Amino acid sequence: MPSTQRPTRIGMIVPSSNTCLEPQSYRILGERTDVTIHSTRIPVTRIALDDSSDKQFDVEVMREAARLLATSDVDVIAWNGTSGSWLGLEHDRELVAQIQDATGIPATTSTLAYMDAFASFGTERISLFTPYTEDVNRKIIRAYAGNGITTVDHYALGLSDNESFARVTTDEMRPGSLELADAGPDAIVYLCTNLYGANIAAEIEGRSDVPVLDSVAVTLWHCLKLAKAPLLDTKWGRLLADS
Repeated sequence: MPSTQRPTRIGMIVPSSNTCLEPQSYRILGERTDVTIHSTRIPVTRIALDDSSDKQFDVEVMREAARLLATSDVDVIAWNGTSGSWLGLEHDRELVAQIQDATGIPATTSTLAYMDAFASFGTERISLFTPYTEDVNRKIIRAYAGNGITTVDHYALGLSDNESFARVTTDEMRPGSLELADAGPDAIVYLCTNLYGANIAAEIEGRSDVPVLDSVAVTLWHCLKLAKAPLLDTKWGRLLADS
C-alpha cells in the first residue's frame, strides 16, 4: 500500500511564456522537502491594455487548467499571474470562485495574495516596480488606490513581451529599486511573476531598511499560508518569514 503521508502540494496556473516562477519558487523553498509544486500553463505572451491581451485571462481557460491540477490532488491552486492588478480585484475574486467551484480546492491569485499581505502587514503606501509599460502601471495604481493602497512612486521598464521580463537583470533593477525606497513607502513591490525580484530583496532591504514584497515570493507565501504549511526564509522578504 502507498504511504498516506505526503508533502503539501501547491498547484500553479502559469502564464505560458513565464520562465521565472517555477524555478524561482523552488529556489525560494531551498532544501525543504515538505512542499512540492505542480504546474499547468495557459496561453499568455504579452501584457498590454487591449482586448487581445485581456482575453488571455479568460475564466473558462482558468477553470480547465484548475481541473487538470485537481487530478494531482493538490492542496491549493494559485493563478500565478498579476493580471488582476490592472483588470481589477473583482476579476481575480471571480477566478477564485470559479476555480473553487470547479475543483473544491482552496484557491488564490498573485493579486489577492498581495492584498492579503498588505492587510497582514499593515501596508498602505507602496513603491511599485514593474517591467510593464507606463499605461499598465497607471492602471495598476488606480486599481490599488480603489482598494486603499497608495502608490507613492513607481518605476516601469516599458516592456510588453512577457518572455522578456525574465531577462531583466539584478543590475538593471537595483538603481530604480533604491530610488523607489527614497520615497519612504511601507514596502517596495516587485509586481510580475516573471521578474526575478526575490533575488534582490535581501540586498534592497539591507540597504534601504524598506521591506520588499516580490510577486513570486508573495504568491508562494499565500499558498503556504492557505495550506497551513511553514512560511518562508527572511532572505526572500522579511515580512514573509514564519514568525
